[in-house]
Amino acid sequence: MLIAVATVDMMGLMMVAPLMPFYALRFNAAEWMVGPLISAFAMAQLVSSPIWGRVSDRRGRRPALLIGLAGAGIAFLIFGFATSLWMLFLSRIVQGLGGGTTGVAQAYVADTMPPADRAKALGWLSAGTSAGVVIGPFIGSFAANWGPAAPGVVAAAVMLVNFVAAWHWLPESRGERQPGGAATAGMPQPRGVRRAVWEIARHPSRPAHRVIWIYCVGMLALNALIGVLALYLKDTFGVTERTIGYFFPVFGVVGVLMRATIVGYVVDRFGEVRTMRIGATLLALGLGLMPLPHLLPLFVVFLILTPMGTALLFPASTALVSHRTDGRELGLVLGAQQTLRGIMSIIGPIGATAVYASLGHGVPFFMAAGIVVVAGLLAVREPHAAPEPATISA
Repeated sequence: MLIAVATVDMMGLMMVAPLMPFYALRFNAAEWMVGPLISAFAMAQLVSSPIWGRVSDRRGRRPALLIGLAGAGIAFLIFGFATSLWMLFLSRIVQGLGGGTTGVAQAYVADTMPPADRAKALGWLSAGTSAGVVIGPFIGSFAANWGPAAPGVVAAAVMLVNFVAAWHWLPESRGERQPGGAATAGMPQPRGVRRAVWEIARHPSRPAHRVIWIYCVGMLALNALIGVLALYLKDTFGVTERTIGYFFPVFGVVGVLMRATIVGYVVDRFGEVRTMRIGATLLALGLGLMPLPHLLPLFVVFLILTPMGTALLFPASTALVSHRTDGRELGLVLGAQQTLRGIMSIIGPIGATAVYASLGHGVPFFMAAGIVVVAGLLAVREPHAAPEPATISA
């Protein structure tokens, strides 16, 4: 049921997300403003992700997920009826506040799966969200033919159905709680999310922290691509809001195929660490080659390498984090990871669109490829043996 909920949630997001740059330009925004608009979602996530992680540790995963779905529905309505740029920003902020539950969904998987199967399970969860990436852009672009409000209204309706389904059929993944909100009597008092993030930044060489940084550096490069992809397609190939829906599904189709069939085999055959290395290599190649051709079919071929790389890099790294973290603080640590991801999701689009507008349309792609090379080098240094889980130090 969690996979179904996550799939529909991503489908709603992708009905409107690829349209954001076109709507912003319709309201006379400069191209560089697209980056801050995209990053507004991540800025809100930066605030909400660690909070949701702690709430889910103390009160349960299910309530946090339900609140996130409700927030997404409200955000889509704001988008649908936006009449100015500031309303688009408001939509992204509201959606980001509810979208801080990504770490909660990952913790839900970790609650219900044994350690040996977490990479596969996270791969299936990612396959579900990738399916949403496939379906959502098609629906959003098609709905745009009915008027600018239609994509947001349709997305809100879909999210209402998703909320009702989750309310009725999504169970809680945690065990019985004590009065203080802990899942077990032996659980220590939860540490603050700020301390968790601070510990990750202060001690990057610790086993779980190293993998979190590999994950975040890869996310920085991916979000740089997201910031400029629609602009690049518009300026280079004449893509519009009614045709952008044909390109973003590339991420989903490849992601579904990779996560449903190949990720599990690669992890079983090579282990999580080598899987991270392979993913970083494919991602760097895709980003570095993408701006070289000015033929659309060849561009799409190189674009395909990007979801191939992320399908290997991110589930493997998140699985390693879960292996190396005490289960009693897993929601907190994954929430902290999402906080750092949020920082990268802010820097990536803002920096990429600024570079796009000032230095050239291909430069952001080359910079993103260089960033992924850094993640690959970090993965090369990572040992294969997984250390015993440890809690965030006091």
